[in-house]
Amino acid sequence: MTSKDLFIIIMAGGKGERLVPLTRDRAKPAVPFGGIYRIIDFTLNNCINSGLRQILVLTQYKSQSLDRHIKRGWNFLPATLNEYVDVLPAQQRIGPDWYKGTADAVYQNFYSIRDVGKPHCLILAGDHIYKMDYSKMYQFHLDNKADVTVSAIDVPVETGGNFGIIQVDQSQRIIGFEEKPDRPKPIPGDPGRCLASMGIYIFNAKIMYEKLEADARDSSSAHDFGKNIIPSMIRDYRVFCYVFQDENKKESKYWRDVGTIDSYWEANMDLVNVTPQFNLYDSDWPIRTLHSEAPPPKFVFAQTDEEGGRRGVALDSIVSPGGIVSGGHVEASVLGPDVGIHSFSYVFESILFDRVNIGRHCRIRRAIIDKGVIVPEGTVIGYDPEEDKRRFQYISPGGIVVIPKGEVLPTPAVKAGTGAPEREGGY
Repeated sequence: MTSKDLFIIIMAGGKGERLVPLTRDRAKPAVPFGGIYRIIDFTLNNCINSGLRQILVLTQYKSQSLDRHIKRGWNFLPATLNEYVDVLPAQQRIGPDWYKGTADAVYQNFYSIRDVGKPHCLILAGDHIYKMDYSKMYQFHLDNKADVTVSAIDVPVETGGNFGIIQVDQSQRIIGFEEKPDRPKPIPGDPGRCLASMGIYIFNAKIMYEKLEADARDSSSAHDFGKNIIPSMIRDYRVFCYVFQDENKKESKYWRDVGTIDSYWEANMDLVNVTPQFNLYDSDWPIRTLHSEAPPPKFVFAQTDEEGGRRGVALDSIVSPGGIVSGGHVEASVLGPDVGIHSFSYVFESILFDRVNIGRHCRIRRAIIDKGVIVPEGTVIGYDPEEDKRRFQYISPGGIVVIPKGEVLPTPAVKAGTGAPEREGGY
């Protein structure tokens, strides 16, 4: 069998409740990432780079932004060769309920999936950041004559409670699976690490249909692959674990679940170092997306003046097309398309989405600012935790201030005689 015998389903209907307010108006996989990308782009690129080009994306929650992104940015596959990325919204085709879990989402789309007629099915999540060649996992699945194969990555035991934890025998056959256990079982011989499920599954399609039909009749089930389907198969089926092989070409494996504001911010910060933990610039593993028709970024003003310096500078940062850093200073930040930074402003360790406009004399630190927000002259964010709590609704446990899409920020009072508040570092 070849990769042509493998059909791909990407689960992209999640609410992403821990990412509010970024997911207030969009599905989690549609959240911008790394300046020009959406989170789902990384899973889609893994498929294309693995030679897998028959892809069905299941959507549900506030999917308009995601639908538009896929239709405009992922329409390059030739239909004449039966290659496609198709979006399938929730349709309540078999009953009055919306998706009740990951397994139920696939079950409710049996009509579409069975029509494809593939003997194997790859189930993916559309909300993780990583590079993986799925064809290697598929070959492992075939070599072991597996009924289902689960991909896993080793993680520290102290964080294992956030994942489904797998136990294997010497042949990599799964002998135990616990969803988010209080005491994760370590890898034999490595007491500090455990095997965490990545939410990536390859099924023998016939067996998958049988298991999902039985699960749909079980009123006590959560209808979830990790909680119900996989654990129920371990005793009677050939269930194997494929240990994640990273295509990121770094010393440590890179896989991020960007499910919280803090983890999302940290993953973006992974991109801006001189030697970034996650490499966007590898020509052997291109990362495609929907590109805006914007001009190149521009940096203007390079002189000093009576206010102590007016230079358009960005250091250790990503600046997307259309961006203009006009006499401001940007450091360790990610700027989306068409962002404007005006004179004497300082932006540090922040993520600015499309069309954000930072006025003069602002100081922005450890913030995420959603699309189109206009930050008035003299605004200070991220320097006084108590003041931030008083002024802003969304602050993460790690202290990241999030300004939602559509937020109107008030013009702050300024220090008399200067036209701007006190500034640190001369910016």
